[in-house]
Amino acid sequence: MIEKKNKPAAKILLVTPVWRDSERLDAFGTELACILAGVGRGVDSIHWIIADDGSEVEEQKKLRLLHSRLVQIFPNITIHFADAHRGKGAVVREAWAQASGAQWLAFVDADGSLSPSELMRLLGVALDTGQSVLAIRKKTGTTRVVESFPRAMAHRLFILAVKLLVGVHCEDPQCGAKVLLAEDYAKAAPSLKENGLAFDSEMLAALAGAGCTWKELPVTWIEKDGGKVRLIRDAWGMLAALWKIRLRQRKGEFSI
Repeated sequence: MIEKKNKPAAKILLVTPVWRDSERLDAFGTELACILAGVGRGVDSIHWIIADDGSEVEEQKKLRLLHSRLVQIFPNITIHFADAHRGKGAVVREAWAQASGAQWLAFVDADGSLSPSELMRLLGVALDTGQSVLAIRKKTGTTRVVESFPRAMAHRLFILAVKLLVGVHCEDPQCGAKVLLAEDYAKAAPSLKENGLAFDSEMLAALAGAGCTWKELPVTWIEKDGGKVRLIRDAWGMLAALWKIRLRQRKGEFSI
């Protein structure tokens, strides 16, 4: 339950970016829709956008069919179709741009590595604390992390690169679930340019430059098959993106 008694309903815009992801979204989306439908009296304050990053026509048809089933469970779901494939960062920003009146902006990946119940816990902590909350993959007494050795190594090396190149201190800048105060995001949004996978790190650099803070919440994260990330191919592109962010920091693009 994310609604609290004696508090006004918080308008939450939740985005799930997808690209050729209808099959993976089917299981995750159905579970999430069921949980959202059971939230209770605050259900109308959550708007879920499935944001497609320029998939082919056949894939879009599959998403429309899936949407027609999901809205039977939870009615506040819409689909956003980007006019071209630009990247995860681009389509999340496009969907968030539709957040008229929203107090909170959130996104969660479609693969289900972070479960719908963990997402709801993330939203609950954000509403309780009144600050932006980032999910981080971290083993604790109540959370567990299951990932392959190559992915675990890439994960740790990228965290180090983010610290060294852009100076962002976050235990897991790339974890695929974040909840941001809309007013914080508004400060960072004008300087955001990264369309690809490095958009999380750019956004955190921009938030830090704007003087915004966040809370990091350990979550259970279980690696799923069928991911689009290719460690060798994408690592170089993400490192190049971090270097560009560093150069832009030096020019003062992320400062207010």
